[in-house]
Amino acid sequence: MSGYPGAPPSGYPGAPGGGYPGAPGGGYPGGAPGGGYPGAPPPQQGGYQGGGYGGGAPGYQQGARPAYSGGPGAPYGGQPSVDPQIAQWFNAVDSDRSGQIDAKELQRALVNGNWTNFSEEACRMMIEMFDLDRSGSINIHEFASLFKYINDWKSLFERIDRDRSGFIEEPELRQALEQMGYRFSPTFISNLLAKYDARGRRLTLDNFIVSNVQIKRLTDSFRSRDKEMRGQATLQYEDFIGIAIGAHK
Repeated sequence: MSGYPGAPPSGYPGAPGGGYPGAPGGGYPGGAPGGGYPGAPPPQQGGYQGGGYGGGAPGYQQGARPAYSGGPGAPYGGQPSVDPQIAQWFNAVDSDRSGQIDAKELQRALVNGNWTNFSEEACRMMIEMFDLDRSGSINIHEFASLFKYINDWKSLFERIDRDRSGFIEEPELRQALEQMGYRFSPTFISNLLAKYDARGRRLTLDNFIVSNVQIKRLTDSFRSRDKEMRGQATLQYEDFIGIAIGAHK
């Protein structure tokens, strides 16, 4: 284990301040002092079909789980009003007029900077994160939170993509992870890129979101088992499998 995130810089909002419980002076081995994890990045513009990487529709917000900022979860009546522009996007994506959006509808609407649609994995993950009532789809209020969430990630993606290629390449990813407080080896970063793009070794927006969410989930799970905060933990086989597939926290 090459180290844990310490304190992300001020350019990466969404990561709580303060150290890890039990970590002297805050932070983990290999992490900057003052601890905290990247949570949801900051706001800007969305990644919707018709806009894509540079100048899409308004964005989304993360918000369904305790790890993320909250968003109300019941449909239409009696809920706080939704921004008319977000409602317009919701109606455009809700192709079957069910009042709910599922992963396939979301996938048809979201595009990367190279005009490829978001992966099914990314869309299912995001629906699950914001589906507060566990219906398998999201209503307009859950969608409003998701809308800002994707927008936040897109803003961060654009800041990291310094050459404006629409992709995050290895040097950009390495620097971004370091700024978030992660201390990964070059081999790990290379393997991570190869997982999503074996030939080009670069990340699109959807894969950037998925990889960061997974890294944070796995880091949180490992950290809770690292009782001495040394970057080492002993796991039972079943616990390891549970963490890997998301069945254990």
